[in-house]
Amino acid sequence: MAKKVVKSVRKIAAKQPRRRNMRAADREQFILDEAIRFFAERGFEGQTRELAKRMGITHATIYRHFPSKEALVERVYEHIYLSRWNPNWGPLIRDRTRSLESRLTQFYLEYVERVFDYNWVRIFVSSGLKSFDITSRYLAIVNREIIDPACRELRHDLGLPSADDVPISERELEMFWGLHGRIFYMAIRRFVYCTPTPSYLDDIVQDSVIGFLSGSKDLMPKLVVEFTAKSASAVALGPKATI
Repeated sequence: MAKKVVKSVRKIAAKQPRRRNMRAADREQFILDEAIRFFAERGFEGQTRELAKRMGITHATIYRHFPSKEALVERVYEHIYLSRWNPNWGPLIRDRTRSLESRLTQFYLEYVERVFDYNWVRIFVSSGLKSFDITSRYLAIVNREIIDPACRELRHDLGLPSADDVPISERELEMFWGLHGRIFYMAIRRFVYCTPTPSYLDDIVQDSVIGFLSGSKDLMPKLVVEFTAKSASAVALGPKATI
């Protein structure tokens, strides 16, 4: 028993100098990397005390670099969500020199390559189940940069009234969220449900975009006409009417 204790102490002592000699920036990155893996496995109910034990450092060490669990979660958000968002995706969706099919296909091929990741997907889902707002903040970016502009571009392609003349309706937005969700659900199946998914996703993405645009050619004009009619009716009925 005594020998085991001595060996354990020696192991701890051997590790400590390396951690003490780490530069502050390296130690902070070390904690962040481990936190990402930890939250991906345990969800955000995992405690920082448990994280510290897993890393072999003191609880206080974490709080020297991150003043609170919320601050650590915020860095996780910045590191694996904001850093993977390509600022060129928004302009790509709006680029009318290319077909909308080509733009959407390129976006989703690149999106799959960036976000189909164990840590990314599991933390995203865990955040949606807890009080942390990673999911809602990220989806707001997707809506602003991809979903809403894509609705406007599809109207333009189909020769429908612009959003300046007829506001984008909820049903139009939900139609595009359906495409987004169809592609992202493969990541849910792979990393959350741990069920088989195709290893090669390019064809699946292209099929999803083509099928979506094919169906939207009939559906989109109907949605715009119905929304325009409801809007006109609401104006005629006065302020108490709802659309």
